[in-house]
Amino acid sequence: MTEKKRGRPATGETKIRGVRVPDAVWNEAKEKAEAEGKTVSDVVNECLRRYLRKKG
Repeated sequence: MTEKKRGRPATGETKIRGVRVPDAVWNEAKEKAEAEGKTVSDVVNECLRRYLRKKG
């Protein structure tokens, strides 16, 4: 018998990454993202793409 995995099944789109974020920052980011119809993951991806486009 196989062991049951915990949590949500993977969507196959991207790997799940772990980062440490202070609760206050996470909560504020989540509220703002939701108000804009986004997820925190959407915001993090946008920020990382902008960071990678920066020169220097």
